[in-house]
Amino acid sequence: MVYKRSLLLTILVLALFTLGTEQRVLAVNDIKSIDDSSPQEVVDGMANKLARGVANVATGWLEIPKQIYITCKEDGYAKGLTVGPLKGIGMTLVRTASGVGETVTFLIPFPGFYDPFFDPSYVWQKE
Repeated sequence: MVYKRSLLLTILVLALFTLGTEQRVLAVNDIKSIDDSSPQEVVDGMANKLARGVANVATGWLEIPKQIYITCKEDGYAKGLTVGPLKGIGMTLVRTASGVGETVTFLIPFPGFYDPFFDPSYVWQKE
């Protein structure tokens, strides 16, 4: 009885380990680079990075009402109306600086393959 239980546990652990390594291998193979991308994918990456950068520069100020709303919802109105604007000003600076960085470096596939500097990519997306 004990032998069957330990054999079953060993098989289960090996199966879980095998599934985990398969996902890691697939994730490594999904990483894009300029070397294995078509010219169209490279141009699309550049265009998306430029558009994201311009959008973040233009809409960075929307972080102030967004952070007020999120803080009110999570921590109550008193904290939302006092801490929310401070968080919003900080996130406005971060998002706008990120937008400037992405706009200036849209030709460079950094970080990753034209990936955003931080998530969420746009102010209107959920965190």
